[in-house]
Amino acid sequence: MSRTLDPARPAPPRPTKPSPAVYRRRRIVAVGILAVLLGLLVSGGVYTSTALGAPIPVAEPAIDDPAPVAAPAQPVAQPGFGTWAVGAVGFDGLMAAGGEGTPMPMASIAKVITALVVLEEHPIPEGEAGPQIAYTDADVDIYWDMVAQNGSVAPVVAGSELSLKESLEAMMLPSGNNYSISLANWAFGSVDAYLERASAWLADHGLTETRVVDTSGLSLDDVSTAADLVRLGEIALENPTLAEIVATRSVAIPELGTIENSNRLLGTHGIDGIKTGTTDDAANLLFSADLAVGETSVTLVGVVLGGATHALVREAVAGLVDSIGPGFREVVALEAGRPLAAYATPWGDTAEAVATEGATVVVWSDTPVDVAVEADSLRLVGDGAEVGVATVTAGSQVIEVPLAVDGALEDPGAWWRLANPGALDEGVVAEPPAAG
Repeated sequence: MSRTLDPARPAPPRPTKPSPAVYRRRRIVAVGILAVLLGLLVSGGVYTSTALGAPIPVAEPAIDDPAPVAAPAQPVAQPGFGTWAVGAVGFDGLMAAGGEGTPMPMASIAKVITALVVLEEHPIPEGEAGPQIAYTDADVDIYWDMVAQNGSVAPVVAGSELSLKESLEAMMLPSGNNYSISLANWAFGSVDAYLERASAWLADHGLTETRVVDTSGLSLDDVSTAADLVRLGEIALENPTLAEIVATRSVAIPELGTIENSNRLLGTHGIDGIKTGTTDDAANLLFSADLAVGETSVTLVGVVLGGATHALVREAVAGLVDSIGPGFREVVALEAGRPLAAYATPWGDTAEAVATEGATVVVWSDTPVDVAVEADSLRLVGDGAEVGVATVTAGSQVIEVPLAVDGALEDPGAWWRLANPGALDEGVVAEPPAAG
């Protein structure tokens, strides 16, 4: 079929070629659009690179420092005479004291020094009796010389042999002055040689206020202070042989028969040692006592010097022990798993630093128990990592408990970084954990 032209309808205009100016305008627009697109692409790449490479903000710990724990001061039943002091094994200083720096005649408490110096020269393995010692007529003469001086004695038989432990029992339990001299002669060759060694031993152990001029304490020039004697008692208890002897009420020695301990407080008020002392003018007692405190025990060491009678001294010691004992208490300073610091991140991760173990301390009287918490600043951390330490302080006792993180602080990922660029420069401070 052929098409025919309608003479009445005008012909369409012919297409015209754009002018050079139009082409220039179009090129300018196209180049502008490309520049904008390229700028956006470059800008987006820089932003993406910056966001993805930005450092994680530091999460600072919100710390829960437990408040110090303290009890009221413990009242003590003071003797009201002489000089006295009470300490405890493992505790610095004295629990209570009166006139503790005043030198006083210590009487037969000096035999504790004799025993320790002899045992240093001839140590006895735990559970054994030590070497055998032969006693002669010379030792019998020493016995009668002590009787003439009105000194306390224990029987001796010429030709007999006693172990070193039995000899120490004869010196310590009935306070046999004669055995203190015989032992010094046996161990060092003479009393003078013993005294030279004893003076050096006292200096070595810091007992600078203590002086001995004989082996037995018979002389009033054998002096010490209550403070020094508490330390002497602690040293005595560190020697297993001597600690066993001073806690013995009586012992049967075949050559001597049964000998009794002069310390009548043994087995009462928790008392298990150490040594009586008697001068012409006064009675003394160096004592130790084991006291139950919670799930553990405390060993008191104390001394009372200058009582008018031993009965008065025993009453004073019983009062001291009974009043001091309740002043010890067991304090649970930390429980295992207790939260002590909290962490939070801007992207919602949270974690807590918890005590990895518990800490219990025994304290005296109003000694405060304090817990100081140190926790690290964190970026990323895995569950269980060690992040700090809690330091428990109670007097001279210091316990360090590691802190471990419960939870994890993880990288937020690319999408969160791109969507939250400002948050990468800011941290979040968590609320402190609730007190346990």
